[in-house]
Parts: sequence; structure tokens; C-alpha cells
Amino acid sequence: FPLNVMYWVLSDDGNYEVLDGQQRTISICQYVAGDYSIDHMGFDNLTRLEQEQILNYPLMIYICEGTDKEKLDWFEIVNMVGEQLSAQERRNAIYTGEWLTEAKKYFSKNGCPAYAIASDYMKGSPIRQEYLETALRWIAARDDKKIEDYMAAHQHDTNCNELWLYFQTVINWVKATFPNYRKEMKGLEWGVFFNKYGTGEYDPKQLEARIADLMQDVAPDGDITKPTGIYEYLLSGEDTKFERVLSIRAFTPKMARAAYERQKGICPKCKKHFALDDMQADHITPWSKGGRTTAANCQMLCADCNRRKSDV
Repeated sequence: FPLNVMYWVLSDDGNYEVLDGQQRTISICQYVAGDYSIDHMGFDNLTRLEQEQILNYPLMIYICEGTDKEKLDWFEIVNMVGEQLSAQERRNAIYTGEWLTEAKKYFSKNGCPAYAIASDYMKGSPIRQEYLETALRWIAARDDKKIEDYMAAHQHDTNCNELWLYFQTVINWVKATFPNYRKEMKGLEWGVFFNKYGTGEYDPKQLEARIADLMQDVAPDGDITKPTGIYEYLLSGEDTKFERVLSIRAFTPKMARAAYERQKGICPKCKKHFALDDMQADHITPWSKGGRTTAANCQMLCADCNRRKSDV
């Protein structure tokens, strides 16, 4: 598409939202405002004729109207070429309005307020709408809804106070609960954790002591292969059902074979004989009780007994 072709959406309130061409629009305005130069030539360095050529250059603006579905179809068509757009960028094209404009101020600009308070805990880029998408996913999950449901319900609000206050509450809760920052905290589903555990009572000092202990059990020397799971595991009260989030190191085939031969193929629970392929390696002393993933702590259980032991 030509650089001067852009698409706008006519909103219900009579205002316009940019459907395609936002970055080009911003770049033009910033150049004219003197925010940057091209080949060492700012707008003020141009001749009056050159300035007028830029200011009088016509833009071809297509105005899109219709239902949300029709707007999305338009959006997909104009973006068939060029950079692949994210799911949130496509949502933004549908649920336009004052609420979205306000939300973008907080979540969708370089150096935005959300970045200022939460960059250590978030992954992605604000300008690619990943901060906004994350905040929306968290608050929608609170009410067991999808992002689209939340955006549709608030599309015509005049502000995004609920979303911004919720996001600040989540980040403040994280900082208060886990005041000692570690790199493993970046990119976790903190809003989901807050929705589930935010009303619980936790002692930050006790949590920190357990984190320090568990971090010393991280692979390759320890048994925890997913240290980012430590935070959810502790919030759960160290529920054994949540050991899966730690991805405890599995027994090697050599360890399993040694245990099978030692047991002569007999499951120690049901006392029946099974083929090696019908048995599963398991900790004799559970990891949660200090058991290690070692050959000496390996036993082979039949699949049925292992399921019962794991309460699956």
C-alpha cells in the first residue's frame, strides 16, 4: 500500500480512531515538530518550499464503519502485507473509544506509567500492546472472562481507572509479598496469582527464607528445573499438587532400570509383576519431604499404583 494511504474508524461518538497508519501519522507529526532529523536535516532546516511540500502533501484516508466484525475484517485486509500484527493490536482496532485511548496512555507507550512501576515484572513491549494485553488478561481472568469480554463491556467508558488501579494493586502486592527481587520474577502471571492468592496472609520474611532454600535446589546440581515456579508453589502453601510447577528433575532411564532390576519387576505397592514399560519411576521419600532424585531414592511402581500415590 502507498505510504499516504491510511484507514480510520468512525466511532459511535463521532470521533475517529486510527485503524492503520498510526506510526506513520506519529512520525510525520514528530518530524514537523522537530523531534528528529533525516540526513541531519530537521524540519526547520528545510527551505520554505520543502516545508510546504510536506505540509500540503495529501493523505488518502479511508473511513471504515460497521459492526465490530466488519471492522475486524477491514483490519485483517489492510494488514495482509507488512509486519504481522499481534492479537491485542487487532482487538484495539475493534474496541475503539475514549476508554482505549486512556488505557493506551498507561500501558502502550515507551516509558508509560505501567512500564515505570512494573518493567521488572513484565515481559514484552508496551508499544506492541503486550503490557496492555497482560493487564487485560489478568483483570478479565479475575471475573472468569476473556479479554474481548472486558474490552466490550468498557469500550464506551470515559476512563480506564478500574484497569489501572487493579494493575497497581497487583504490582504493589507482588512487591510487598516478595520484596527481594530476583530475575525469576520477570514475566510471571502475577495478576492470575493475585486473583487466586491475593487475600491470603503471607509472611514476606518466611517466604524469602524458603525461596533462598529452594533456589539452592535448582538444577543442574539440584532437582528443581523450573525455578520460576517457586513463587506459585509457595503461594499455594507448598501444596504437593503444585510441585508440577517446579518441574522436579525426573529419574534417568539408567536409574529406572537399576530400580526395576533391584525389585525384580515387582511393584512394592500391589506386589504384582510388570514389564519395565508398564512401570513408572517414583521417589521413595517424596521430594517435598527431602527426598532427592537419586538412584538410591528411586522405586518403580505400576502405573495404577503410581496414580493412586499421586492422587491423580
